[in-house]
Amino acid sequence: MMFFKGNVFHTPSYGELVYLEDALIEVDSQGIIQEVYVSADEMYAIKLQEAKVCDSFIELKEGQYFLPGFVDLHVHAPQWPQAGIALDEPLNQWLDECTFPLEAKYEDVAFAEYVYDNLVENLLARGTTTALYFATVHLQASLTLASICATKGQRGLVGKVVMDHPEMNPTFYRDESTKAALADTEEFIIAVKELAKEVPQGVYPVVTPRFVPSCTDEGLRGLGELTHKYQVHVQSHCSEGQWEHDHVKERFGKTDTEVLRDFGLLTEKSIMAHCNFIDEKDGAIFAETGTAVAHCPISNAYFANGVIPIKRLKNQGVEIGLGTDISGGFSPSLWDNIKQAVMSSRMLEDGVDVTMQQESRGVSDSRISVVEAFSLATQGGGEALNLPIGVIKKGYVCDLQVLDMNAVGASLSGFGVFTTPKEQLQKLLYLATPTNIKQVWVQGKLVHEKA
Repeated sequence: MMFFKGNVFHTPSYGELVYLEDALIEVDSQGIIQEVYVSADEMYAIKLQEAKVCDSFIELKEGQYFLPGFVDLHVHAPQWPQAGIALDEPLNQWLDECTFPLEAKYEDVAFAEYVYDNLVENLLARGTTTALYFATVHLQASLTLASICATKGQRGLVGKVVMDHPEMNPTFYRDESTKAALADTEEFIIAVKELAKEVPQGVYPVVTPRFVPSCTDEGLRGLGELTHKYQVHVQSHCSEGQWEHDHVKERFGKTDTEVLRDFGLLTEKSIMAHCNFIDEKDGAIFAETGTAVAHCPISNAYFANGVIPIKRLKNQGVEIGLGTDISGGFSPSLWDNIKQAVMSSRMLEDGVDVTMQQESRGVSDSRISVVEAFSLATQGGGEALNLPIGVIKKGYVCDLQVLDMNAVGASLSGFGVFTTPKEQLQKLLYLATPTNIKQVWVQGKLVHEKA
């Protein structure tokens, strides 16, 4: 057994902020939370004595807090070298001149190892304990990413990307054929499942059509069959921007959502990135199938041509988490995306074109709170992945960030004025930097510590 003692912030359900003062978290040898005690509990004093003589007892200092580890639902791992590059360019230029030539380099497994090792370290240092990764079309490089997650202690869900449509992908970067793409995907699934047997925090294979335009009908159908054969997670892009949304409608006479469903790619283990253009009918399909949305607010500001109506989708019962979308999103931090999620929702509600009348320029009742955005980064991500993560309670995995408001050079004082727990959390969510992240734990194992 091991014990963690300190103040806790988490959201057991969407938008429900719970603060536990001086909580005592009991964790078993598998990294699963056995119980969370508060001082009023009958067993608290007994368990505290047990904790103090335990070999593994972590006690926080004043000004420090436990938060759940963050769950990043959309990361293009090979694009990490491109973060911050060419974001002022149109999407097609960003892809054709930067992204696809970069991703083609991952045929070199040594290059893949060099980049992915650095990326996983950077995400862990920012409190991301679970990440859902797009890799590339290359089988061995994709397996390398899964192996690095396993070794460094991050919970990684990794997809070998499928881009098999000869007319929609560059000649220098695509699958050799539909047959090869499906065979490589199946080999990848089997290999990662075998790797996972020795990985306590879990590593998972993910079926990954890049998006509908990049795939043939045969490829999409085959990926749907593999999804159901192996009962694995699925990820793709869905109605991200105007071009994709319109292209799929022209090709199939249906929305992106309907096409993905028809090919068997929407399940309770599916996470679709962006989804800015899905309507209420599409939202109902998401809710019915258990498919989740990976909301990427920073990336959307650059490339989505609109703001996704998060509040409307939540009211429809759609599961939603947050993603950084490296490198369409420049920041590897979900802390930054929490803030942007709030700002984008307010821009949607208020509107942005001041030449229009105020009452008609926005979408009323669209804003979300910073606590709701915090929920998306934690509990929402766990719900989306169908994994017991993102909440600090009995039966959940012990994934924790230790935040220090008194960190040298990054003090977050309320100056004796803003001192309530909710105010302290707000300061953290808006102002914390990696300097404030003292430790990160995954499955009860320390994976990052600030010197």
